[in-house]
Amino acid sequence: MTTAPAPRRTAVGTTVARARTALRQPAVVLGAGTLLVLSVLVVAPLSGLVNTTLQNGNREAWADVFASPMSENLLWRPMGNSILMGTATAVCSTVVGGFLAWVVVMTRIPGRRTLGLLATIPFALPSFALALAWESVFRNDLIGGSTGILMNLGLDVPDWLAWGPVPIAATLTAHYFSLSFMLVAAALASVNGDLMEAAEMTGASTLRVARDIALPVVAPAMISGALLAFAEGVSNFVSPALLGLPVRFHTLSTRLYGAISTGDVARGYVLSIVLIVVAAMIMYASTRITGGGRSFATITGKGGRRRGVDLGPWGWPVAGLAWLLVTCTTVVPGLVLVLSSLTVRTNDFASGLTLHYWIGGSDPALAQGQRGVLNNPQILEATWNTVLLGVCVAVGAGVLGLLISYVITRSNGPRWLVGTMSVTSFVPFLIPGIALGAAFIAQFGAPIGPLPSLYGTFAILVLAGIAATIPFSVRSGTSALSQVSRDVEESAVMAGAGLTRRIGAVIAPLTARGLFTGGVLVFVQMVRDLSLVVLLATPAMPVLAVLTYQYSSENFTQLANAVTVVIAVISVAATVIARRFEGAAQPWNSRS
Repeated sequence: MTTAPAPRRTAVGTTVARARTALRQPAVVLGAGTLLVLSVLVVAPLSGLVNTTLQNGNREAWADVFASPMSENLLWRPMGNSILMGTATAVCSTVVGGFLAWVVVMTRIPGRRTLGLLATIPFALPSFALALAWESVFRNDLIGGSTGILMNLGLDVPDWLAWGPVPIAATLTAHYFSLSFMLVAAALASVNGDLMEAAEMTGASTLRVARDIALPVVAPAMISGALLAFAEGVSNFVSPALLGLPVRFHTLSTRLYGAISTGDVARGYVLSIVLIVVAAMIMYASTRITGGGRSFATITGKGGRRRGVDLGPWGWPVAGLAWLLVTCTTVVPGLVLVLSSLTVRTNDFASGLTLHYWIGGSDPALAQGQRGVLNNPQILEATWNTVLLGVCVAVGAGVLGLLISYVITRSNGPRWLVGTMSVTSFVPFLIPGIALGAAFIAQFGAPIGPLPSLYGTFAILVLAGIAATIPFSVRSGTSALSQVSRDVEESAVMAGAGLTRRIGAVIAPLTARGLFTGGVLVFVQMVRDLSLVVLLATPAMPVLAVLTYQYSSENFTQLANAVTVVIAVISVAATVIARRFEGAAQPWNSRS
């Protein structure tokens, strides 16, 4: 009697068997679930954005944008302006941030710790705070309406200083130099003090020590900061909108906003895709350049602490310039916003001061009957919506980020699953906020089967916020997980704890400190961000950032500045709490 040979397993059968085995692993199930969520939050909106432009009736938008008589004003000139603003922001931010980092970390000037603290504040402020402060000071009568403080004092302000590329580049630099400062300061803090002292003892000049030892170490940080500032300058919406639109100085972001807000959604979506591609190319270049740089290390153990450079007779001039920079970018804008919110007539201190725009009731003689910000139901509702939005996004992004980080760093799932999650979770970092908002309108702005349209609801704001902050929450989750020993989790496994129990009873409590800090930073980003929500918020669902932009556009300067102060106070207070809770080290405090 012969035995029939066992049937050979086909390739399909093998794949099915492997899939069944994988699905019995909790970590794989968790990875598949989080990947599905990422697909809904990231892949689906981008796909909907592209798909909308390819539908019948919308395909002509591609030709209109790229090859039509209107292309010059619709795409090429705004793109040139965007690149110009990005380049100016990158160069100026690197120069200012690098100079302040060198002064604070490497010299002995008085008050360097206070300088370091003040230099980090602008990045915690909303970008429109600096634009509004500039407008309050330098606005002239070119476009009519109220004028700024200088013209009310009898000084003539030229058009190029009040509107257009110069003020836009200046306000973007004042906002983003903090990013370069923090990156370069951290790099300078890692420069080995023993090497520098040894070089000086061999007779090397201070300039040569800086060129041959310090510069190679900080070069990657400077390049990274410059490229990040370039990307932010290209995609920023609010500064070009406030200081450029009145004189028809358009960038890609303002053209995008104008197209979608006026109902020309197809062309707006095409411009969104262009903006995403430009930002992605910049970030790819940043990764390639900084990732391929040389590394420098010492093999003699921990380097000695640096002795601050004695600048001699140059000490006071350098200190004066450093203090002037942080005063003009941090202290003066705050004072301008507060004081200009107290003037009876816009930016005119001679008219007297009043608290009406803060606590006053409805008065037809002031701001067309608008109440003060602390007595205005719409502003109070917007404040509640803004804080609630920040909390919901922080919690949602924090939980999702922890789960994604766990799958990427701790699970034994398939490599393709881990790799796909890593790439997908990084994608929102490449998408400018206003383009991501357009993508969510394209995907969720109309009913999907039984699901209703989400446009104008709180839900779309939360979903877009979580999608935009996924890269930050994943980074926070990965950093927090790195502080938890694998031995602790292995002990829980030996005790019979399942995946859900381990995450809830072991991982979450031990990572709570880091997750809280990351959550606060996400909260701050949502409170101060305008680009993401400017297309998504509606009068029925107001948020503070959008109200600020509307008040400024309608020339309610005192109300716009007062609301901006409220946002700034919330943002800075939350940032300070996060840094104190985290106990974050400051590079300028690491040497004697």
